[in-house]
Amino acid sequence: MKMKDQKRPNIVFILSDDQGAWAARYAGNKHIITPNLDQLANSGMTFSNSFCASPVCSPARATILTGKMPSQHGVQDWIRKGHYGEEAIDYLRGQLTFPELLSKVGYECAISGKWHLGDVHAVKNRFPDHTYVHLKGAGHYYNAPMVKNGELIEEPGYVTDCITDDAIGYLNDVAQRGAPFYLSVHYTAPHNPWIDGEHPEEIVKLYEDCSFDDIPQGFIREDAIYRYDEQDARECLKGYYAAITAMDQNIGRIIAELDKLGLRENTLVIFTSDNGFNCGHHGVWGKGNATKSLNMFDTSIKVPLIINQPGFIKPSNAEAMVSQYDYFHMILEYLGIANPYKNGLLPGKSFLPLLKGEKMQEHESLVVYDEYGPVRMIRTKEWKYVHRYETGMHELYCLTEDPNEESNLFDLPEMEAKVTELRSQLCNWFRHYTDEKFDGSVQTVRGNGQINALNLLKEGEIAFDLNRQATTDPKGDPSIKAGSIVIAPQADR
Repeated sequence: MKMKDQKRPNIVFILSDDQGAWAARYAGNKHIITPNLDQLANSGMTFSNSFCASPVCSPARATILTGKMPSQHGVQDWIRKGHYGEEAIDYLRGQLTFPELLSKVGYECAISGKWHLGDVHAVKNRFPDHTYVHLKGAGHYYNAPMVKNGELIEEPGYVTDCITDDAIGYLNDVAQRGAPFYLSVHYTAPHNPWIDGEHPEEIVKLYEDCSFDDIPQGFIREDAIYRYDEQDARECLKGYYAAITAMDQNIGRIIAELDKLGLRENTLVIFTSDNGFNCGHHGVWGKGNATKSLNMFDTSIKVPLIINQPGFIKPSNAEAMVSQYDYFHMILEYLGIANPYKNGLLPGKSFLPLLKGEKMQEHESLVVYDEYGPVRMIRTKEWKYVHRYETGMHELYCLTEDPNEESNLFDLPEMEAKVTELRSQLCNWFRHYTDEKFDGSVQTVRGNGQINALNLLKEGEIAFDLNRQATTDPKGDPSIKAGSIVIAPQADR
């Protein structure tokens, strides 16, 4: 049992799933209904240049927990296999996560919601005090298969509500114990599916007459994976927006509970998403794997970020460029916990000075980096360069003049010097931080899922599913029924 200590600060880390940075009212979206996120934003610090480390869920989630890039931790696509049973794989085996460090110095560490990093029984190795996670990571919003402290159950209710109920239950328990805590609340919203009764009817109806005129539909890219007509796209937009509004209501419940328990002023609340999302932007639906050639559109890599704590953080907006590999450092510094990595061993840096209202040298000379298998990106506030190791179909955009990334300047002779400069920076950065056995630039990542851990491969085995199929089905992922699955507790991995 953790020691009672009500003076040490707590953290509630709220993570949405597939929410673009544009998908909130405070961010300028005139249609979406997000009053609780708006309140958090208006009374806290927002980040207008917040980026994921990889534009797909599992690699980004692994980076948040470890502070490492995918070419350091080895999770390079969304996890397709290895969640449970005899074939369970702990994709973070051997990787140090910050909840483990917090636990060692007396913090309770708990998670409610999506894990999606393999073996559902290995979650307790990082969150030893309470676990309530989705069996795989996504699926239908009703009758979701959840694993609570090692036991598989089927939740008949709306899974966004169920995740919140579990988180609130944990908050009440830990408040009674008086222990300092770190709680991850990882929603599956607004990940698909979106139609056919997936979301509460009364919330979907709020968008019945919405024009959605800020997201033009009709144009479909030639290499788009999901090819919806305008009617299908409209129904998906209603569901996508409804999923966010329902999540927003539940975030309001969590904030209200913190207030009721007297924990609010001593709790740092972080809200962000695992990756960005396109709902017709650029003629695609989805994220980095929404196109046959994996993409690095800003709408795929920019994520919302709000950090709020009354009395500590003053309302403001930060334009500094931050990435998910910065969270590891910021959280440890905020809690006063020693960082085990010496300077230069991990990418990223703490942006705690910004939260304190202090000046700081912005991240890596105003540069952030992303990767998705053999596709890598370097982005400054003005320029973006995308390097494709397999195809050589590189991209260069001047973002100040072309924020929608419509004009690829790569082949222009007058851009040769700029390309050389950015390519050199990108190669040097990844050369410094890449672990050779996890080097994404040589992997066959296609965006269709990771099916084995790179360090567990035997001769003849592959780590990534190679099949990419375009689809016109707007229904999303098939359900995963708990009643048809038997899982047994696994030994610690």
